[in-house]
This record gives sequence, structure tokens and C-alpha cells, in this order.
Amino acid sequence: MRPLLLLACLLLTAATARAARVDTLSIPSAAMHKTYRAAVVLPASYVKNKKANYPVLYLLHGAYGHFYNWLKSPADKQLLHRLADENNLIIVTPEGETFSFYLDSPVKADSQFETYLTKEVIPAIDQAYRTVRDRKGRVIAGLSMGGFGAMYLSARHPDLYGAAGSMSGALELSSANRSFTPDELAWRTKNLQPIMGSEAENPAFFSANSVVNMIDQMHRNGLPLIFDCGVDDGLIEINREMHRRLVYNHTPHDYTERPGAHTWAYWQTALPYQVLFFKEVLRTNGTLVPH
Repeated sequence: MRPLLLLACLLLTAATARAARVDTLSIPSAAMHKTYRAAVVLPASYVKNKKANYPVLYLLHGAYGHFYNWLKSPADKQLLHRLADENNLIIVTPEGETFSFYLDSPVKADSQFETYLTKEVIPAIDQAYRTVRDRKGRVIAGLSMGGFGAMYLSARHPDLYGAAGSMSGALELSSANRSFTPDELAWRTKNLQPIMGSEAENPAFFSANSVVNMIDQMHRNGLPLIFDCGVDDGLIEINREMHRRLVYNHTPHDYTERPGAHTWAYWQTALPYQVLFFKEVLRTNGTLVPH
């Protein structure tokens, strides 16, 4: 029994040595006078390969969430570890608060998440780790509100990101193209108005900052784009409209509908496909770290 026990311990130690590592980094924001945390998943090869600079995937959480959501369950944590290890990829999950939509609020001074993500988080990560400090080695994706954030930030900052992806993205802020139920209106008043102000008083802000209205900007930028949505997801129609508009203005993109709803089970399936897409972008850009 003792030799078997020793062998089991050695195998466990070897597996642990090869596993990805998760850091929690505090990143202060001068723009918001706060300090937020971000989780950083480092591939196992990062410790050994001290000469390589690694590409980074910024992975944004959804509404009601925080930076740790992508690592909260054992299944999600295992998935991010595997994706980091298999692709030699640093994965960063920054804080976006519950309803920031990753933009700079026009009415709430301490909700400036576009500035935070683009001017404070990226430099902090680049300073703390051996990263590819160029858009060619930096990609961004997210789920739901985070899908909005990824497409929004990449459209507005094509100098920072080499590709962008959205899973089940809430891609529209404006109510101009649809009517809301009383419950939906109450939700918007409670959760969006404190961040974005009143749409009735400033409809131009809601329209200009809706991702679905930024198609021409995406076309000019020419970034590789991937997005998907479950066929049973309440956000499927806005994702289909985004796809139609991108097709209409001849913007290359990868769009997929697959079985599923607005659930973690869906995102666990969707994320590996997006990472595979990003891997090819990074390979083309010459920033992929070989095994």
C-alpha cells in the first residue's frame, strides 16, 4: 500500500505543478477614487517560460456580478484553468460592478468603468505580468452585460484590442426600437437610470452607446469579431439584429446560435469556442506562445 500511496502523492504533486495559478490583484482607480480587485489566471507554463510574453484575454462578467463570477464554481474554475493551460493564455477577470455596462457614467462620478478598464486595468496587468503589451496580444470577451462591454470597448478602442467576443450579449441600451413591459420599465428605472440617467431626458446617450448602433464603427475598425447566443435566451433577437446589421454593411464576423438559455451551462459551452477563435487571431498576429 505504501508504494501505491507514494505514487499517488507524486502524481498529485505533478498534476498540481502543471495546473494554472490564480492571483487576485488589487487595482486602484484614480478615476473613481476606489480600489477594485481582478482575478488573474496564469497558465502553468508561465512560471517556467520566463522569457516569453503572454497574450491576455480580458473576460468580463455580467450584470449582478463581480470579478470572481467566472471562477466562483469548481466547474468554471476548472474551465478557465484548462483554457489558460491549453492555450498559454493569461485570463483576467476584472471588476465591472453590477450595472456599469463598462462605460463611463454621465451622471455617477464613481462609475467610470470605460476609463478604468482601458486606462488603469490594462497598464496594471502589463506592469505586474509578462504580457504582450500590444493590441496584437490582447483580446476581450464577456457574457451578457460583459458581452456588451467587450464589444463596446473594442469598438471605441481598437488600438487596445486585437479581437472581441460576446456571449449572450445585452447589446442594446436604447428603447427606441422596442417597447418594454411595466416590469421591464421598472427594472430599467431602478438599475440603469442611476448609472446612465434618464433616457427620456437624454435619449441620444442611450442610442449612441448601444452596441447594435456601432456597426459602422466596427466596420471601419476591422477587428475580428465573434458572438453567439442561445436560442432560448431572451436576448436572442437583439443578437440576431446585430448579425443582420453586420452582414448588411459587410463586416466580417463569426455568429453562432446554439441550444441553451441565459445560463452558466450555456456559457461553459460557448467560452471554449470563443477562445479557439481568439487563438487563431493570436496565431495570425504572431503573439501565441508555443508549447
